[in-house]
Amino acid sequence: MTNIVKDKGFGWFCWGVTSYLIAVILWGAYVRVTGSGAGCGSHWPLCNGEVVPRAASVETLIEFTHRATSGVALLLVIAMVIMAFRRFPRGHMVRLASIVTLFFILTEAFIGAGLVLFELVAEDDSFARAWAMSFHLVNTFLLLAAASLTSWAASGGPLPREFGRGRFQLLLSTSLLGMLLVGASGAIAALGNTLFPSSSLAEALRSDFSVSSHLLIRLRIYHPIFAVITSFLILATVFVGSRERKGILVSKLGLSVAVLCISQVVIGIVNVALLAPAWLQLTHLLVSNLLWISIVLFGTVALSTRPVILGEARTAVVRTS
Repeated sequence: MTNIVKDKGFGWFCWGVTSYLIAVILWGAYVRVTGSGAGCGSHWPLCNGEVVPRAASVETLIEFTHRATSGVALLLVIAMVIMAFRRFPRGHMVRLASIVTLFFILTEAFIGAGLVLFELVAEDDSFARAWAMSFHLVNTFLLLAAASLTSWAASGGPLPREFGRGRFQLLLSTSLLGMLLVGASGAIAALGNTLFPSSSLAEALRSDFSVSSHLLIRLRIYHPIFAVITSFLILATVFVGSRERKGILVSKLGLSVAVLCISQVVIGIVNVALLAPAWLQLTHLLVSNLLWISIVLFGTVALSTRPVILGEARTAVVRTS
């Protein structure tokens, strides 16, 4: 690993790009919630055959805005890559992470284009759309991880010294994979809620377990199950990491992860109880993005510190006392 190189101005720029990416992701979810995915027809990159649609409907404006803001996001990431290569030496984490960010924003665009061109939007309730939406969400998480690591490294944040094997590394890896699974299942659950809204909580619960319900409805029950299991894994990761890897940053980020994790569970419960209103779905997605970024940074900082062996720590305390 190269020595830490810090560029405060560029670091702030990268965090700004990351924040903008989150805003674009939320607007993309708003496109789904409002059923505006077909607002530009089956045309891409044009919108209804035009560069800038005229006399556009509300759905067209929503979809076109998402495409325009996504295009700006791509330009910002390209600028981030160019600046990373100009400001940081060969082999530095900033260069690698920025390239990975560019890769995932390109795949994000290709997935979005595929959804439009294959008409997996609006009222389409095919399983192909469910798979595509799940893959879309996983790609989004990987995009945010790469962008966050670029920002962290550019700001001079501590980088991992090693990964290796150990209890913390296993928990961290499992938690990250669990988050991807929760995100993928959440995309399916959100799609089911959008396409098949329920009039009451009792009706929604009956639909979840009815063999006559659409597959998207029957699959959404797995999301809260995965979420609860992963939440315990995340809290265990924070507990073990905070004990084995000492440091102020580890403690602060660990606390942030724990608070966001518990908040996400509460928001999820309220989301189910209120039958997934649009504003709460977007809030749920926002907190999941922040939780994912926090876990990635927590793991990065924890792996940058030397693990504390509890037996040695107790011996040191005895000797000093």
